[in-house]
Amino acid sequence: MKKVTILDYGSGNLRSAERALARVGADVTVTSDRETALDADGLVVPGVGAFAACMDGLRGVDGPRIIGRRLAGGRPVLGICVGMQILFERGVEHGHDAEGCGEWPGVVEQLEAPVLPHMGWNTVEVPEDSVLFDGLADQRFYFVHSYGVRDFPLGADGPPSPLARPKVTWAKHGDRFVAGVENGALSATQFHPEKSGDAGAQLLENWLRTLD
Repeated sequence: MKKVTILDYGSGNLRSAERALARVGADVTVTSDRETALDADGLVVPGVGAFAACMDGLRGVDGPRIIGRRLAGGRPVLGICVGMQILFERGVEHGHDAEGCGEWPGVVEQLEAPVLPHMGWNTVEVPEDSVLFDGLADQRFYFVHSYGVRDFPLGADGPPSPLARPKVTWAKHGDRFVAGVENGALSATQFHPEKSGDAGAQLLENWLRTLD
């Protein structure tokens, strides 16, 4: 049984994520304890609300350093919703420009869409050879957000590189935006797998299978 820590930094739907991971076979701990977060087979970083407030809470438990330490050692991390957004360089909300964890280049900004927030079920565009979305290319997932990443240069086609490019999953609500990323030990989803029924459960199970 894989040990998974959900990082409690005062933001996020912790209990539903805990229940969803337990249902697919994880041994789940919800805590802000640094050593527990570092030692777990997998770390989940949830998040709801404003980007800047989430970053303040994350810094309060040394979250950016915990995430960085895990990734430096190739230890898996999964970000969910705003927990995905804060992995990028910056977030701009209501004119306020806040610094993120900087694991990926990119800016989180308000989507251009007829109706916001983007709330409800939506399909996604899954890249080839996705592990996270294995068997889920035609499924729908549950989103609740008004902000997202519309341009992800690391995931774009370009000249050959010795580094594997991140696998990027996209979705559309007015704008096209990043719905998921798989980048070595670091994975993330803009939607809520814990609220996405059987498809979300399968995604979490797929992630658990990647844990050492």
